[in-house]
Amino acid sequence: MGNTAAVVAGYVRAAGTRFVFAYPGDPIIELMEAMRALDVEVVPGSREGTAVFMAEAQGMVTGRPGVCLSTLGPGSTAIVNGVAAATWDRVPLLAISGQIDPGREDVVTHQVVDHTLLFSPVTKWAGRIHPGSADAVLRKALRLAVAERPGAVHLTGSAETFAAPAPDIPVTPPPLDGAAGGVRVHLATGGPDPTAVLRDARRPVVLAGAGAVRCEASGALARLAEAVGAPVVVSPMAKGVIPEDHPLYAGVLDMACHQVLWNFLAGCDLVVAAGFDPVELIKPWSLAVPVLHVDTTPNTDQVYPSACEVVGDVAAGLDWLADGWRGEPRWTERDIAAHRDRLRMSYYAGRVAGRLNPTDVIDVVRANAPDETVVTCDVGSHKLLVGQGWQARRPRGVLMSNGLSSMGFGLPGAIAAQLTLGETPVVALIGDGGFAMAATELRLAVARQLRLAVVVFCDGSLNRIELKQRALGYPGTATRLDHIDLVALAGSMGCDGVRVSSVAELEKATAGLAGLNRPLLIEARIEPAQYEAQF
Repeated sequence: MGNTAAVVAGYVRAAGTRFVFAYPGDPIIELMEAMRALDVEVVPGSREGTAVFMAEAQGMVTGRPGVCLSTLGPGSTAIVNGVAAATWDRVPLLAISGQIDPGREDVVTHQVVDHTLLFSPVTKWAGRIHPGSADAVLRKALRLAVAERPGAVHLTGSAETFAAPAPDIPVTPPPLDGAAGGVRVHLATGGPDPTAVLRDARRPVVLAGAGAVRCEASGALARLAEAVGAPVVVSPMAKGVIPEDHPLYAGVLDMACHQVLWNFLAGCDLVVAAGFDPVELIKPWSLAVPVLHVDTTPNTDQVYPSACEVVGDVAAGLDWLADGWRGEPRWTERDIAAHRDRLRMSYYAGRVAGRLNPTDVIDVVRANAPDETVVTCDVGSHKLLVGQGWQARRPRGVLMSNGLSSMGFGLPGAIAAQLTLGETPVVALIGDGGFAMAATELRLAVARQLRLAVVVFCDGSLNRIELKQRALGYPGTATRLDHIDLVALAGSMGCDGVRVSSVAELEKATAGLAGLNRPLLIEARIEPAQYEAQF
């Protein structure tokens, strides 16, 4: 294998990674060279904070660890937010930072930060690479990153460590399947049998979360829902786990129209929580409805009580429940369609006639984007509408940060998704605040000749905070954004750029989404009144 850097690069490549995202620095020069030698391309971000978001998006798309590299000191501190995002968003990520040689770390202060103390609160493990144990450390890091629930792992290595000879041990990557096969049934003392609980329910609803996506449970989810006649509500990061044109689809929890969804759940008599992770909850769980917990992990969060748990692979758990089902469908499609009509009416509330509303942007882009398009979404008022209104047709088709919910993800996430997916079209839906945090990454999209579309919802404010200030009777403070000419910015970076302020203009601008030959930046001058009506 040669040196320690080659061992690290060998494990990264064996894990199926073809891109690592980085901002270069002295301690990782040897590691970057080892990556290059093994045909693992090092893709430089404009800064470490966006490079780590690219790695997170890579993990979202593939289900395998995304990888980012940073230097020591300010490089390592700059990736903390993205590392935390991966952990709270339940995305496998391997972050590697350079460091001063261990022999000097205790006596040198320039650019030296204790990485164990820095990263332990926001990762599943913060470890260190040593020449003699690099193979074991990389196996542990990769396995931990994907193990349920997945998240970020951080490793530290110095220039001396990466250059040092390593034992000649074959690369043996660990299994990168996070969920265990089969199911185990956990009952509270004297608790009922899960199949009996489901059979006794008259109005059950399935609440599917990101765990169902990770377990590729779409088929099992549809099978159970169709057998039971149960509507399916999904969490935002599980969009597409059931096609949103399916007659049993019932909406997205805690996005726009949240009260419609909570009222709907309050009217059922059993919630089957299938891979649902409370990390996505924005509103506190206040339902008095019994919950049947089906997940890869026991119900240790206890955000909701559950008298019985089906623990293991979510798809296997749902299939097991479907196999045990005896009875007639509990809901009619007419009942669920009536609920969806209420949801639709709430979603479009507050539209201003003759103006470009946020829901208009979502509808027009969805209609003109190819069916297989993957969309990334940043954080802000627009995310709540995208989360509810963008029609997802397959898992991993909508990428967003909804655990940590960090702004600045949308553009770097779209770039990484396009690099990873190749010919699959990618669209980024971003607020003007989130776009400003990462706008310079457009030059990377141009340099890589990516054909992605970036749609910026421009209302000149940090709307979510401004609305909350207004609700408290306060004037807006620090929430107004200076205007940026995005068309001029696009041209300066080699992108196509267009400004729109009406539905007709947006339809014209997006008519060619299927045939882009370079990045397209759309400055959508929206009417924000709909946000206030929604939230």
